[in-house]
Amino acid sequence: MKRQAKIEIWVGAFVLMSFAALVMIAFQVSNFNSWKERPSYHITALFDNIGGLKVRAPVKMSGVVIGRVTAITVDPVSFKAKVMMKMDSVYNELPMDSSASILTSGLLGDQYVGLDIGGDEEYLADGGQIEITQSALVLEELIGQFLVKFSESGDK
Repeated sequence: MKRQAKIEIWVGAFVLMSFAALVMIAFQVSNFNSWKERPSYHITALFDNIGGLKVRAPVKMSGVVIGRVTAITVDPVSFKAKVMMKMDSVYNELPMDSSASILTSGLLGDQYVGLDIGGDEEYLADGGQIEITQSALVLEELIGQFLVKFSESGDK
């Protein structure tokens, strides 16, 4: 084999390995974990306003990711936003009176569902629903309330 052909083969192998490494990095950055499926269970929660919450947003407890948002729909009975979450089965002992809040990472970061643990002795089962929820804070509504309060104080 000529020296030129060997160099071309090595360069081609290097390019293929680099491409494979970039694909793996892209999967890690995008939180694409469906290829390593873990045992899990599903729970739901109803919110008045979900703000900018998106599917695949993390569900965190004490800052630790314990699940992901799998779907967001409108409940046909209450007309509230119904958030369906897939939780790791390692965390299957969440008390029934736990609460869920939609929180923001940093000042302008992505939104996620934060869980606060209750004290009930019964646990949420697969298909269970979190009853105590706190909706997302919408920045526009806060600014509107501030402007109304500010204009009321200026009238006196």
